Amino acid sequence: KIRGIYNEKRGQIIFIDTPGMHLGADQLDRYMNTSSQEVINDADVVVHLVDTRRMTGREEKIVVDRLKKLAKPIILGLNKIDLKGKYLPQYLELWEKTLGKPFQELNERIVAVPISSLTGTNLDKLLEEIFQRLPVGEPLYPADAVSDIPQKLAIEDIIREKFLNLMREEVPFSLAVLVEEISPRSNKLTYIRARVLVERESQKEIVIGKKGHILKEVGILARRELEQLLNTRVFLETHVSAEKKW
Repeated sequence: KIRGIYNEKRGQIIFIDTPGMHLGADQLDRYMNTSSQEVINDADVVVHLVDTRRMTGREEKIVVDRLKKLAKPIILGLNKIDLKGKYLPQYLELWEKTLGKPFQELNERIVAVPISSLTGTNLDKLLEEIFQRLPVGEPLYPADAVSDIPQKLAIEDIIREKFLNLMREEVPFSLAVLVEEISPRSNKLTYIRARVLVERESQKEIVIGKKGHILKEVGILARRELEQLLNTRVFLETHVSAEKKW
């Protein structure tokens, strides 16, 4: 669970990002679903964020069936309206069918906000709806805090992001990054050793790329961002391992 802290004159919002709820039968899927449910139970407001380019299906039905039992405010975040969001009406209809009322009669239970996280469209409206529903209380984090994410996890996410950006659909979903060492070598240099995990040898070849070009480009892009994060020069060493069912 990653917390993002938003501060302004109206107060403080702590956004808790979870793996989300999804269909799955293995142990990791069950653990992620349990983790998401625990956060939902503890939250003051739930934002049900959906991709309006995708049709609703069994997975969304399961999510809505779980959320309808909550005695707390729900905001339906209809994301990607900049990309037309042709299936937006389906998400409204799903909630209407589940709760048995037209959406305009559900304002006390749920409110819908069409947004675009890419362009920023209606994000101010989303914040307004969240602030209206949060209880009054003292801030839980300092005013200059933006996240509680550990440095090691932040580094792993930065490296993994570069693989995702470079490879798009080719990247295996089983790719993970583990930082095994972070060592300051001087006031101006930090050494980082990371291991990239995939499940099959064929995936390993894809991640490394022809003559190592993917791994090399990831290193260049990740170092640039890591140097800004750590405020030092970075020596980044990465190795790729294929481990079945890691």
